[in-house]
Amino acid sequence: MPFLGQDWRSPGWSWIKTEDGWKRCDSCSQELESENSRCTVTHDLILNSEDEEIFNNEECEYASKKRKKDHFRNDTNAQSFYREKWIYVHKESTKERHGYCTLGEAFNRLDFSSAIQDIRRFTYVVKLLQLIARSQLTSLSGVAQKNYFNILDKIVQKVLDDHQNPRLIKDLLQDLSSTLCILIRGVGKSVLVGNINIWICRLETVLGWQQQLQNLQMTKHVNSGLTLSDLPLHMLNNILHRFSDGWDIVTLGQVTPTLYVLSEDRQLWKKLCQYHFAEQQFCRHLILSEKGHIEWKLMYFTLQKYYPTKEQYGDTLHFCRHCSILFWKDSGHPCTAADPDSCFTPVSPQHFIDLFKF
Repeated sequence: MPFLGQDWRSPGWSWIKTEDGWKRCDSCSQELESENSRCTVTHDLILNSEDEEIFNNEECEYASKKRKKDHFRNDTNAQSFYREKWIYVHKESTKERHGYCTLGEAFNRLDFSSAIQDIRRFTYVVKLLQLIARSQLTSLSGVAQKNYFNILDKIVQKVLDDHQNPRLIKDLLQDLSSTLCILIRGVGKSVLVGNINIWICRLETVLGWQQQLQNLQMTKHVNSGLTLSDLPLHMLNNILHRFSDGWDIVTLGQVTPTLYVLSEDRQLWKKLCQYHFAEQQFCRHLILSEKGHIEWKLMYFTLQKYYPTKEQYGDTLHFCRHCSILFWKDSGHPCTAADPDSCFTPVSPQHFIDLFKF
């Protein structure tokens, strides 16, 4: 039975029905002629002008589609292209949809390459990459792994260029390098998609990124205008109370002696502990000073080791309960509900991972 489809797995032959049966045609396109030149069999077919015109159009269309597919397949520096920026999350086969949605498929479809350029989504994407690095790296397909490391490369280059959020990326790379070391040492104990040499090269790349971030030097900006130190004390204190991460407060306190004094305020650390942790957790890890006062700063970093802190993101992925679609809220999705906004639920990075656990 002759192969009549234009699937990319086709050997590139076209067939025509004659009185003597099906016979293979010689290709008119240069791409298919080069493939046919490898074969020693020649064919002499007589085509009328109408059949030849139809045949040429089909071959040109096939060659155009094949070149376009090869372009996207060979573009290793770009994320896989999808027109929609949302994905239908289904965990079982139905009459309408066969198979199920995987973590790698969702990772490819949700346009994380553009999301890292948005300051509201940057922290969210970094946290998601960190969770994948800790436990879900081997569940990604080959294409999803390629996209994962391409996006990570863009994140590292962004941090090296604008000097923002280096600590977040250092933590991510530390978790990723630890996971890669475990996978490479225990090769054979888990299924790795791809050759072991590829994973070794990835580990070397991650170690190179870590070295670049370690050598990162913050450039001092010379500005004759107002600076942070010129603000009144009550405004500086309000700024510190807006921080949700204790390490950010410590880092800011190292800028000037005035900021250091404000960063050591007991009420500041007390409110930070109350924001992230419950009162029962305070009682289990109570730390008192020699004078009997509670050391809120030490308690914060102690509690951080035992309990997860609350996560804050400027923007997150959303899940539509009515349509079972995962999407960025700004991008939207084709919701069929009467009141779409009532169906939307923010999705944390951990919830994103849990959606694809079976």
